[in-house]
Amino acid sequence: MMKGRVLITGGAGFIGSHVTDELLNSGYAVRIIDNLNPQVHGPVKGPPDYLNPEAEFIRKDIRNIDTLRKALEDVTHVCHLAAEVGVGQSMYEIEKYTEVNTLATATLLQALVERPVEKLVVASSLSIYGEGLYQSRSGEFYTQTQRTPDQCRKGRWEIDDLNGDPLFPVPTPEQKEPSLSSVYALTKYDQEQMALIIGRTYQIPVTALRFFNTYGPRQALSNPHTGVLAIFSSRLLNDKPPLIFEDGRQKRDFVSVHDVARACRLALESPTADDQVFNIGSGSAFTILEVAEAVGRVLGKDHIVPEITDRYRAGDIRHCFADISLAENRLNYTPQVSLEQGLESLALWLDGRTADNPRFSPGGPCRQPVVQKGGAFGSGPPV
Repeated sequence: MMKGRVLITGGAGFIGSHVTDELLNSGYAVRIIDNLNPQVHGPVKGPPDYLNPEAEFIRKDIRNIDTLRKALEDVTHVCHLAAEVGVGQSMYEIEKYTEVNTLATATLLQALVERPVEKLVVASSLSIYGEGLYQSRSGEFYTQTQRTPDQCRKGRWEIDDLNGDPLFPVPTPEQKEPSLSSVYALTKYDQEQMALIIGRTYQIPVTALRFFNTYGPRQALSNPHTGVLAIFSSRLLNDKPPLIFEDGRQKRDFVSVHDVARACRLALESPTADDQVFNIGSGSAFTILEVAEAVGRVLGKDHIVPEITDRYRAGDIRHCFADISLAENRLNYTPQVSLEQGLESLALWLDGRTADNPRFSPGGPCRQPVVQKGGAFGSGPPV
């Protein structure tokens, strides 16, 4: 018996295609709406070959309300994943990110007011936190920390308190107040908060999921604004070293796309998740250097040593990794894929594939300001 019909916006993408598989395997019918953005999919004529043929596919743009009204016919649940991604790109394509992320979400919510559903799940992002949560030696928590440009120019990468004493990163919970340092972060916060407000007003159950660094099969290797693991993989497949900012010891939470897809299903199904926000991560912290070396090992490229650049991107954070206890308790979410297992899965998918190197030149799409330690601004890759 069919559990319901789920509309997935952005369902042909990296995360969306895995959510499609998860829902189809769990007894749902799936309808996908996706405009097949060339930056993600290239110059394609149809949906990617990895997309499950059992899903109904609509190649349309969700910024059109009449398109959404038609797509919502007979739909019981919505998983809203469509968005422009990339912190750096959002800082020079301001109008595009605001239109696609904020305005399109408003359009979807307008359509849902007319045609309510049983549940709406919205994809948010760790980027809204800015720096993660920190703690002093005495046990005091710091929720609003930031490095100064002068500090980074001197190569002092870690976070200190006002007295110059070191602070230590700890898992970041949902209760940490946002610190919005990019247009992308602002639009993701817009998406989740608009959905929660409209959900409360019109009695539409809503859950927002703050995805941490998601990786796995089907990532777009040639998109310069994709995840850092895909960027590392792309360079290694071209026999080039991964380029690492700062000293490589910055910590992140890397979560398998299979765990993220399962979290989306759990959020759709769980009544205890209504009107709430959840971190979706692995619950573990790894340094960027550790991860770059691990990618090299699974690809058989461990002879290529990652390059520590001693450069930093203006506005980049030092540490942020997830406290997932709320998702564990309310969603019954438990990560099932270790980093080692996830990287092996990624390597199997990459076997035999080639990747165009993302364009990192000053004239290319990666314009987020990059600073050499002790030097001047330039341009650089989003890693």
